[in-house]
Amino acid sequence: LPTLIRKKRDGERLEDGEIRSFVRGVTEGTAQEGQIGAMLMAIRLRGMDAGETLALTRAMAGSGRALAWPPAWRGLLVDKHSTGGVGDKVSLALAPALAACGCKVPMISGRALGHTGGTLDKLEAIPGFQATQSPQQMRSILERVGCCIVGQSEELAPADRVLYGLRDVTATQPSGAAPPASILSKKAAEQLSALVLDVKFGSAALCPTQDSARELAHSLVRVGEQLGIRTAAVLSRMEQPLGRCVGNALEVLEALECLEGGGPPDLRELVTALGGLLLWRCGLAGGAPQGRERLARALDDGSALRTFEAMLGAQGVPPSTARQLCTGTPEQRRGVLGRARVCEELPAP
Repeated sequence: LPTLIRKKRDGERLEDGEIRSFVRGVTEGTAQEGQIGAMLMAIRLRGMDAGETLALTRAMAGSGRALAWPPAWRGLLVDKHSTGGVGDKVSLALAPALAACGCKVPMISGRALGHTGGTLDKLEAIPGFQATQSPQQMRSILERVGCCIVGQSEELAPADRVLYGLRDVTATQPSGAAPPASILSKKAAEQLSALVLDVKFGSAALCPTQDSARELAHSLVRVGEQLGIRTAAVLSRMEQPLGRCVGNALEVLEALECLEGGGPPDLRELVTALGGLLLWRCGLAGGAPQGRERLARALDDGSALRTFEAMLGAQGVPPSTARQLCTGTPEQRRGVLGRARVCEELPAP
């Protein structure tokens, strides 16, 4: 492993077998944390070419098991990934809306990374929500509900689980090949039919400029297609928070507004744009505009909200809690999620 670290540190290209060897050391625990951190920093500073990125993605996806689905679901398995921002609660509304439209959504999400909030942290603000689900449980939930939002288990892309955490503490989050490999290894393990990527740019994004976001988007789409996943990407601004609310429980409340057909216009616009692309890519809509309209109807007619309530129940939330959260008044919803012990107003001068 020191030889491989030195090789990448000096700007040389790693062969596929060398990359597999590094990932095997991460997965089996034979690589020390210091060595993994050194390799991440070398990748951050020296980068990886397209072939190395694809090899890293495949090795990480192959570090665990792949999910298996019924043949009848072929073509309907979809997911979305965001490169992270402030106030980004899109997944909470999008997954159930897609399921209400007939998709199967085995969404594997992450926790906070750097300054960006994690989808799982937001959902765990709901009492009883269980982010940890086995592959068998995921399949059962998809059969009954159509969607689930879960964390990585040790069975699914376990190498990424290790690298994800170390990227956060070694200041190597925007590390060239690491984001595509991290994102797409999980999606490859999901055995997806179609994937849409929300690649953000701006002052609170992984990519500070639109050009850098476009470069990352092209890399993600290229690797996704090489993995056999119909992949599309959207560039979206992250110069200000998405919606009005930032913070786990507050973002759950705002996602519920979106699931009722309301909520901030920028949140609804992004949810319907991403969902419309996926419905088109998996053949449930004739084009992205028609997909967008169909997804908007699922938000407006209550079917997306009912699916979200069913998903909460399937992932451990007591039925009475899920019902109160999804059908209660704003005051009742805040009662379910709790309030901060200290509240302070900061008036604008």
